[in-house]
Amino acid sequence: MESQKLRIGIVAGEASGDYLGAALIKALVKREPNLETEGVGGPRMREAGCRILYPMEMLSVMGLVEVLGKYLKIAGMRRDLIKHFTDSPPDIFIGVDAPDFNLEVERRLRTMGIKTVHFVSPQVWAWREYRLKKIARSVDLMLTLFPFEETYYKERGLQAICVGHPLANQIPLRPDPAAARTRLGLPQDKTVIALMPGSRPMEVNRLTTPFLLAALQCRKSRHDIHFVSNLIDDNAIATMRATIDKLDLDDLPITLFKGQSHDVLEAADVVLLASGTVALETMLFKKPMVVAYKLNWISYWLLKMLVRVKYVSLPNLLAGTRLVPECLQADCTPDRLAAEILYWLDDNEASTALARKFTELHKGLLMDAADNASRLTLSLVQPQ
Repeated sequence: MESQKLRIGIVAGEASGDYLGAALIKALVKREPNLETEGVGGPRMREAGCRILYPMEMLSVMGLVEVLGKYLKIAGMRRDLIKHFTDSPPDIFIGVDAPDFNLEVERRLRTMGIKTVHFVSPQVWAWREYRLKKIARSVDLMLTLFPFEETYYKERGLQAICVGHPLANQIPLRPDPAAARTRLGLPQDKTVIALMPGSRPMEVNRLTTPFLLAALQCRKSRHDIHFVSNLIDDNAIATMRATIDKLDLDDLPITLFKGQSHDVLEAADVVLLASGTVALETMLFKKPMVVAYKLNWISYWLLKMLVRVKYVSLPNLLAGTRLVPECLQADCTPDRLAAEILYWLDDNEASTALARKFTELHKGLLMDAADNASRLTLSLVQPQ
């Protein structure tokens, strides 16, 4: 007699969540082949076998003012999802990051007796600590990516388990830039600078111009540079190309890619990036980086008043000190970005020391995260 299928609802809201969700789905299927998943995600989750009810782009919004502009659409989507999972209850619901959206879904489903998992801790250690009360009401199992997050929860009487980060297992401890350049068709004899303006449309729109102007300044200082950029989709590529045309930078040596972010990071000598998961990826590839970000000014000043940590990028947060420069808001200018890039290119000793520190941090995250997360998730509904 065929065993009953295990059903899992899962919601991810951006590219990093799509990656984590896909890795978790694959690990779950290895443990439980007779399993179905459905929810919100992107191409990686779809490829892993998830039935996509809504595209994740509907949730890919950053900033307080920006979220307000899409509130009605997002709230309607959440109501529809809750109704869907109420009418057809899954055995487990997994919220992958996107806490403002997922915690309410988790709370509602948990009151119905559905087991809930939240994969990727909200940054309650940085701001909005009051969310701990909602987490306690909403989540049966909190899975964190970083050890300091598990410690934070336990010190406050909440159960959480660090599973590590799947990227730490996927990215090699010793990257091979020459091989990556061969795969991408990039020159071996040039200095390669990667421009990574983010995965959200808002990020690409705000950061592409200062990134390209910084690239132009770097090119004036050093003529051996070749630029590369990995964009999330065709719309982002179109934005980059339109900005190149608008700024009259047709002579800038730059190659654009889509869906090859890891090869681009491995091939690079220095990376200019939007703050986010790509900073962690760049750290794991042991590359010097310059972290940048721009928000709507109202969102920025509201967040500045609320945030309680000194740094925004994961390398600095993991190290507990400033390892890499953060050029935020008014500091996100072509002059400042170019100066920080050239610092890394000119100081080999600093770049080498940074790579050693990044290797230490990488080793600390090697925990086979997807397998750990799948085992702990299934333990909610399967006897041990």
